[in-house]
Amino acid sequence: SRELGTLWHQKLFRKGWIAPSWPVAFGGTGWSETQKHIYAEEAAMAGAPMIMPFGISMVGPVIYTFGTEAQKQQHLPGILDGSVWWCQGYSEPGSGSDLASLKTRAVRDGDDFVVNGQKIWTTNAHKADWIFALVRTDPDCKPQQGISFLLIDMNSPGIERKPIVSIDGLHHLNEVYFTDVRVPVTNLIGEENKGWTYAKFLLGHERTGIAGVASGRKAVAALKAFASNETGDGKGPLAGDLAFMSRLAETEIKLNALAQIEARLLAAMEGGGSAGDAASMLKILGTEVQQSLDTLRVEACAWYALPFELAHVDGSADGSPVAPDYAFTAVSDYNFGRASSIYGGSNEIQRNVISKAVLGL
Repeated sequence: SRELGTLWHQKLFRKGWIAPSWPVAFGGTGWSETQKHIYAEEAAMAGAPMIMPFGISMVGPVIYTFGTEAQKQQHLPGILDGSVWWCQGYSEPGSGSDLASLKTRAVRDGDDFVVNGQKIWTTNAHKADWIFALVRTDPDCKPQQGISFLLIDMNSPGIERKPIVSIDGLHHLNEVYFTDVRVPVTNLIGEENKGWTYAKFLLGHERTGIAGVASGRKAVAALKAFASNETGDGKGPLAGDLAFMSRLAETEIKLNALAQIEARLLAAMEGGGSAGDAASMLKILGTEVQQSLDTLRVEACAWYALPFELAHVDGSADGSPVAPDYAFTAVSDYNFGRASSIYGGSNEIQRNVISKAVLGL
């Protein structure tokens, strides 16, 4: 819930740890890249609640890097203390991986833009106060050159939100419709028609956050413990099933390779570089390892994974689940995890990025 998410967010804010990647001048910690990495790993291993990334990790850096002083003063405090929630208005029907083909229009009318169009797969739009959106401000130039980056109040007249219940049975996602929504020109980030530049900057932050090495290690440890306690073929512990354990070992090797790639990029960033296009490697391998672990977890849980008890997934149950704690969200997590290789830029698109920008093909 928003209430629980805000509670943890504000605890970190009071501690001064909510924005490890932000500059000190804007409320960041001043930590080195290595310190930030260690903190993220320890938080994941401890099972700390996830901080919603849309404010802290996505639009916040865009605002303090490209925004006006007025925009910084208006938006950064609420992002830092967790009182204002954001969502991301990128994908549209027919414009997902091919994001530059988006059609939501913003037409200048005096001191406002008038926005019409639709966004889809918008996580937490039903909870958000603001949305950062890519809109088309010039339909007559090349697709990437006619896009602008707008900050839009979700309570503006003309905005309608419709829920999308995903395959895990939960309401994370939404459709967002804009009908003659008036947005002050002062809510434009940077220059008009330069939004693609800011979007690429933001996507770099999003993709490096998808690697999930620490959470993967935690999942491997849990799988090993589960395999030691549960039977496999009925003759002994699952840990004695060579086929299962070899697949788990293969996934763990890939996870270790991912950790090495992450460490190499971390060293480059400590030297003043950036993840750049190499972030695509983290995104591809990280999501594929996650999906492999989800698959192994469902198989390990076997019959325990079959009853899909939504009440135990969404926290509304008042009784005990029929399965061990590790099992009763296995199917839900598996189902939703299938999308991880699509969101944040599909893995097929990421391979194209690597082939061109990294391999020079």
